[in-house]
Amino acid sequence: MNTAGFRQRFPLFDAAAEPNLEALLTAAVERDYPAERAVLMEDAWGNAVYFIVEGLVRVRLLRKESASTLAVLGRGEFFGEMAVLDESPRSTDVVAIAPVKLLTIPAKNFVDFLMGDAKAHYRMLQLMVRRLRKANQRSQWRQAPVGTRIVRTVLDAVDSYGEKDGSGTLTLPELSLADIADLAAVTVEEVKKVMAVIQDKGWLQRDAATRQWRVGDRARLAKLVEGS
Repeated sequence: MNTAGFRQRFPLFDAAAEPNLEALLTAAVERDYPAERAVLMEDAWGNAVYFIVEGLVRVRLLRKESASTLAVLGRGEFFGEMAVLDESPRSTDVVAIAPVKLLTIPAKNFVDFLMGDAKAHYRMLQLMVRRLRKANQRSQWRQAPVGTRIVRTVLDAVDSYGEKDGSGTLTLPELSLADIADLAAVTVEEVKKVMAVIQDKGWLQRDAATRQWRVGDRARLAKLVEGS
């Protein structure tokens, strides 16, 4: 990927100096992962920063005998930077939801880049603040009724990762019922009931063959959570 494409795909670099960005990209390695493949294991945090060129991943919190989804990340987003910057251990892993293409940048190269480019450093702080704001919004959602939390989670995924196909229909990789349940802090059974209603009305359809959602009526989904 050239520097122009990299800037366009990843807002972190839109103000970076060209020579600095060129040097950073020489260290980048492109990797592809199929759906449901582990992208980053629990003991590998801190070695690199990972930039999502295509696809969708889930970040999971690992417990002794279970795992729960903490976040979903997609094209134009990145992960691993916190482990590089604070060097603390992580009890999390990252798994591909859909086929994923990543650019991996070694930790030292990434830190050197931030230290040498003030505008990129400032942009990094802005993006981290934006993430915190989004996390605060999610915590506020958890005060809402169960159905509202589920629809908000679905709508957030649609708005963040939906893309129009050749027919103009908004599509995105399907989130599992467990993903939605974890993100919305509800049970899988509650998600099943709400998703059944949404699909019956045609507002969102599941394409089993491609494991994608096809959005039939985003406006109706948004109307369900208006004012909540």
